[in-house]
Amino acid sequence: QVQLVESGGRLVQAGGSLRLSCVASGRTSSIYNMAWFRRAPGKEREFVAAISWSDGMSYYVDSVEGRFTISRDNAKNTMYLQMNSLKPEDTAVYYCAVDTRDVGPVGYDYDYWGQGTQVTVSS
Repeated sequence: QVQLVESGGRLVQAGGSLRLSCVASGRTSSIYNMAWFRRAPGKEREFVAAISWSDGMSYYVDSVEGRFTISRDNAKNTMYLQMNSLKPEDTAVYYCAVDTRDVGPVGYDYDYWGQGTQVTVSS
């Protein structure tokens, strides 16, 4: 099993920046890909970004491309999401997730999920 703990969410004004962190523990050697998802109030869970644990290749949903940057520090078993130029529509609970079956970075078929961290962007 892999345990995930997110942090870094808070209230921020539109145009501001935040960096989210996700620390993995447990069977981290089994990680192929990690990703960030979000769920806004009244909406379905949405894929935000993903990163290959081995080569760092990254993927983004169109709405965050150019504003968000996903990265990872393998030595610390930590994934980050640098969020710039935040908009009110980025308000959501952000979740990190891990793929331990190599099903691919893009999509929703992730095996382990964190509890989430709240990001609120005020206008």
